Amino acid sequence: MSYKPNSKVQVKHTQIFINNEWHNSASGKKFPVINPTNAETIVEVQEGDQADVEKAVQAAKAAFKNGSVWRTMDAYDRGRLLYKLSDLMERDIEYLANLQTLENGKPFKDSIGDMKFAIKTLRYYSGCADKIHGKVIPTDGNTFTYTRLEPVGICGLIIPWNFPVLLVTNKVGPALACGNCVILKPAEQTPLTSIYIAALSKEAGFPPGVFNVVPGYGPTAGGALTHHMEVDKVSFTGSTEVGKLIQQAAGKSNTKRITLEMGGKSPLVICPDADLDEAAEIAHLGLFMNQGECCCASSRIFVHEDIYDAFVAKCKALAVKRVVGDPYDEKTIQGPQIDDEQFDKILDLIESGKKEGAKLECGGSRHGTKGYFVQPTVFSNVQDHMRIAKEEIFGPVMQLLKYKTLEEAIERSNATSYGLAAGIVTKNLNTATLYAQQVRAGTVWVNCFFAGSAQVPFGGFKMSGQGREFGTDALHAYCEIKSVTTRIPQKNS
Repeated sequence: MSYKPNSKVQVKHTQIFINNEWHNSASGKKFPVINPTNAETIVEVQEGDQADVEKAVQAAKAAFKNGSVWRTMDAYDRGRLLYKLSDLMERDIEYLANLQTLENGKPFKDSIGDMKFAIKTLRYYSGCADKIHGKVIPTDGNTFTYTRLEPVGICGLIIPWNFPVLLVTNKVGPALACGNCVILKPAEQTPLTSIYIAALSKEAGFPPGVFNVVPGYGPTAGGALTHHMEVDKVSFTGSTEVGKLIQQAAGKSNTKRITLEMGGKSPLVICPDADLDEAAEIAHLGLFMNQGECCCASSRIFVHEDIYDAFVAKCKALAVKRVVGDPYDEKTIQGPQIDDEQFDKILDLIESGKKEGAKLECGGSRHGTKGYFVQPTVFSNVQDHMRIAKEEIFGPVMQLLKYKTLEEAIERSNATSYGLAAGIVTKNLNTATLYAQQVRAGTVWVNCFFAGSAQVPFGGFKMSGQGREFGTDALHAYCEIKSVTTRIPQKNS
């Protein structure tokens, strides 16, 4: 099926969504949503803050009350609602993809790919809704013991801007499948798609108060969620710096449960037996996909010294061919970065690479004269101590490092505070198995990168986060385990 890009896509909703109703902000404030392609304002959105979060919490609290429609709904019917939401997203896939490209800047065809993954994710969790159950446990004495998996309660879901629809569904899916109520706080850069999905949730038939969206800024709307004493759970995807603040807020408030999916500086090891063309394509995708705005991007590429020069040449050639420009143009492979802050950060890190002695193979500057476009950039002769080898760039900047032995590559792969993902390209199964076993990362890709599915758990070691998203493992984060033990009488009374 072909889908039509439309840069003139109409924005249908700009308000706060609480209790299945549209609201203006309590403060009367609005904030601009900026088009990263031209740095112009698309529209202004109602700016939620503590007062609006409070309203959303009370709506969710009423929806989660014992005896409510949502709490007494058959689990199968919860799943049907999620499936209905996925059907509505599929019906509006072209509109959602155009809206995401407008606010995020990624190429339209990539937005279509995001929508398809998001729809699959909701359908996966719709099938999980009536399969969340406890177990019977043999216990000593005259007792009968079983466990119940019960919803945590009110869940604050804080979404980043790099995958603004997919990362809604990978949190909303398991949260609602388990019977929770949610308050979604989208990134201020990309709130439009989340607000539209809220409208679809009402059309799907979710009861009032189950699905709420409060757009706003992190320190105000996000901070109000993380500090609220009646929010039982926060799931956050974003930077490690903000993740630390959320962890502190959880501890200072009601020790709410948290799931954190944070930053990364993921290694990719290219072995001397690798097919160079295939390896270069894997490395190129692993770094440049989504304008480099991926937490698990292969941003430290370790290349064996025997093939280093040849591999650098192939990576440079692929980067030079990359088409940067209008994300609605079908020829475009790379769109703009999300905003001026991220744009300036990337250019600053590129300059640091030049100053610290890395060799600039191509790129290294802004692309064009307006918007937040960055040239595809490749650095060779990168050393581990350089900023570009240590800091998460979150942009189209490739780092190529040289290594001698597999043991060295493993040690250097692990020499980071992050542990989100890792990869290796080799024809030797023993090499791949050893690396996968010894690298400290939540996901390891062998002879591929970014291969993922809704049923595969994703999350990080170390400062890349805690907990897992996707798969049945994500369900555990949205449930509490209750043990029930009943005394068995020894004779009829």
